[in-house]
Amino acid sequence: MTLEYNQLLVAVDGSKEAEWAFKKSIGIAQRNNATLNLVYIVDSRTITSSEVYNPSIEEHTFKVGKDLLEKYKQEAEKAGIQNVNNIIMAGSPKNLISREVARKVKADLIICGASGLNPIERFVLGSVSQHIVRHSPCDVLVVRTEEHAEANA
Repeated sequence: MTLEYNQLLVAVDGSKEAEWAFKKSIGIAQRNNATLNLVYIVDSRTITSSEVYNPSIEEHTFKVGKDLLEKYKQEAEKAGIQNVNNIIMAGSPKNLISREVARKVKADLIICGASGLNPIERFVLGSVSQHIVRHSPCDVLVVRTEEHAEANA
């Protein structure tokens, strides 16, 4: 059993929690000389649940994701991370991150932000981070922002 991480999978979505997860992942990647796999999932449920499907909404959402991934990739490379991969897909973030993408990149650590949902939303929708913890094939690090930690102190 090794105590090093070689393939990090970092889930980003534009939230403050995900940005903190990304920032923590840089240090972990540096210490382990690991590959950083950045993933952005376009939640297809929100796109297809609108009353009238509009392809331009989907195109815009993919562009936002690609731009975010590219920004993070450049930041990681600037920090000295040699291997950075960007992954963007459409589907259910819960299922794709914890199952399909994790296996595809042979992740040994998934890093994600803590849920920003309130208790009612979490009950109805469920937290992506909770699902990742329960169903991933590897270790998971759930990162909290300082504000989140202070609110729960």
